[in-house]
Order: sequence, then structure tokens, then C-alpha cells
Amino acid sequence: MNRAEWIPRWSVWGILAVAAAVALSAQAPAPRAASEARHGGQAMRIVVTSVMVGDQEKALRFYTEILGFVKKTDVPAGGARWLTVVSPEQPDGPELLLEPMGFEPAKVFQKALFDAGIPLTSFGVADAEATYQRLRGLGVVFKMPPTKMGPVTIARFEDTCGNLIQIAQQ
Repeated sequence: MNRAEWIPRWSVWGILAVAAAVALSAQAPAPRAASEARHGGQAMRIVVTSVMVGDQEKALRFYTEILGFVKKTDVPAGGARWLTVVSPEQPDGPELLLEPMGFEPAKVFQKALFDAGIPLTSFGVADAEATYQRLRGLGVVFKMPPTKMGPVTIARFEDTCGNLIQIAQQ
């Protein structure tokens, strides 16, 4: 029996909600010098993270036109592109790579997460209910409406690319 089989589904969702709450409630990051001092001059930061997509152009339309991200980088990379989007509020912040799904095991992983109801990633929002209403109005399919879980309110939707995405408000 693998780990996902013995953790009740509500526990997985609860863990995700708590993780979102911790991420959203984090204070401003420590000054770089203090962080580097604690880590021997080797402080890390998130620069790029990714979501797996089968069709980069379709994903770009969804993540920009529907979710409101802005395109940052678009560079040919073999048969695909190094295609990233960022929050318009943080144009120099972490980039979200719309990762082409050229690796067969990635398709299996993506489907397993989706079928289990587990979001691939989570985005912070100021108002989960307003975001839910706006996205529903644009035709986004939600798998879970805004739901209060302890100190956070979360909702989950399909990104049209085979992923479940969670939004979280503290």
C-alpha cells in the first residue's frame, strides 16, 4: 500500500490547506544578508516553478487571459518553448514555467494527481470568493468552491491543461 492510499482524502486536503496558510502568513523574508549568514552564504530563493501542460499556447491563453498572469519569457527550446508567466504585481518575482509535457511519466503523474483531487500548485489571492465568482464567470470549472479550512479559505479549479490548481486566501 502506498502512502496516498492510507492517508484519508480529507487529511491530504487539510495538509494542503495548512501548507497554504503557512505560506500565506509568512512574514516578509529575512534580509538577504541575514538569510545568507544563516545558510553559510548559500541562501536559496524560488526563481522558477512549473506546471505541466500538453499545449503551451492553450496554457498561455488560460494563464494570461483568464487567470491574469503576464508573459515574461518566450524562447524557442527545441520543439517547445521556455515559456514563463509572472504575477503582474511581481514582474520580477518567481516565474511559472508552462512546462511542455514531453516526458511520458509526467503524463501519468499529472493524471494521478488530478484523479486523486490533489492540486499541482497553489496561488494566493486576496479574496477567494471574489476570485471564484470572477473565474466562474469566465467559464472556469471548479472542483471545490471556496471552503473555509482553519485560517484559510481555499478553492480548486481545472486549468484546462490537465491540472487542478488551488487558490488560497488567509
